[in-house]
Amino acid sequence: MFSLVALFLAPGTVTAQRSPTAAPLRWAVAPRLLPAGAMIAIVSGNPAGSGPATIALSMPDGYRMPPHFHPSYERVEVRQGILLVGTGDRFDAKRTLPLAVGDTILAPAGMHHFSIAKGSTIVSVTFIAPYTITYVNSYEAPRQPASFPYGY
Repeated sequence: MFSLVALFLAPGTVTAQRSPTAAPLRWAVAPRLLPAGAMIAIVSGNPAGSGPATIALSMPDGYRMPPHFHPSYERVEVRQGILLVGTGDRFDAKRTLPLAVGDTILAPAGMHHFSIAKGSTIVSVTFIAPYTITYVNSYEAPRQPASFPYGY
């Protein structure tokens, strides 16, 4: 225990601080691979490229993501509102877990999950690009895939 504390108190410790001049997020209509109604902002990385990426997703009250899965993990953190998250092949709002501001959830690769926004909700989503989503029930796929905004 002492050595761990000493490590953090040693000279040269790295600290992080958000820059007051950080550029604001650029919001755009979410790509057509998501249900209509959401807005997206690219926080880091290239969602259509390779490697780690983070997006912000803004959803109106009642926005639903049908059961789906991804080829890599997906880490979601609630930034505003409440996100109701459930697992399985059928959407069932009664079988969801409410996530509030600051809560996070990690969906492993291939895990079937769904969600609904309660109130205006913003989440941060981190994943390994390229971002791919497969709807468990093809008839629930909202629209045909398209590219991410800003030329990604």
